[in-house]
Amino acid sequence: MLLLRKSQDRGYADHGWLKSFHSFSFAGYHDPRFMGWGNLRVINEDRVAAGMGFGKHGHRNMEIISYVLSGELAHQDSMGNIKGIPPGDVQRMSAGTGVTHSEFNHAKDQTTHFLQIWIEPNTLEIEPSYEQKSIPAVNKQGKLCLVASPDGQDNSVSITADAKMYAGLFEENQSAKLPLDASRKAYVHLIRGTLVVNGQTLHDGDALLIHDEKELTLSQGKNAEVLVFDLAP
Repeated sequence: MLLLRKSQDRGYADHGWLKSFHSFSFAGYHDPRFMGWGNLRVINEDRVAAGMGFGKHGHRNMEIISYVLSGELAHQDSMGNIKGIPPGDVQRMSAGTGVTHSEFNHAKDQTTHFLQIWIEPNTLEIEPSYEQKSIPAVNKQGKLCLVASPDGQDNSVSITADAKMYAGLFEENQSAKLPLDASRKAYVHLIRGTLVVNGQTLHDGDALLIHDEKELTLSQGKNAEVLVFDLAP
């Protein structure tokens, strides 16, 4: 099963300082058809205006991944982490028993563009933790690079969830295949460009919800940056 979700069909919120597209129901956007997919609960594409950001707020029992596309995100949390997250870095925060944090764009003249991703954990009430790694573009060029996994395989950040997240960059004749377990779910989110996935053409912001498929094939990319999720049923 392949279900194409067009970019323009996502939820959208404009708060002035924050412009956000919601792939799944979130805050004031509610669509009972799109409450999540497998254990993937949130993909928000956020643009934070210069000098603005999310004030201190709390999370609990969720695996939260930030994937910065442009600008820089300043992170501070109740675990004592004070970090800058530049493009190319993948940040993971396991909220567990509870954590508070803030995220700001301290630049004076640049918007921060990033993806905020929530995955439901397979173990509740764990001790909160934080991890951040830089993933060079060369590691993603023409292939799917594992960037988050349950065991930190291949230098990915480790998540307490039955899920894997891959990132890839594709141009023209570059292609990749990913074996899938047909009993699980998969999700493809095209960040930018165009890309053909299992015969479906995706454009920036489009997504493909996948179930009962044995393989994923990505090809014919044009300035394409993509995230692929292998998810619990």
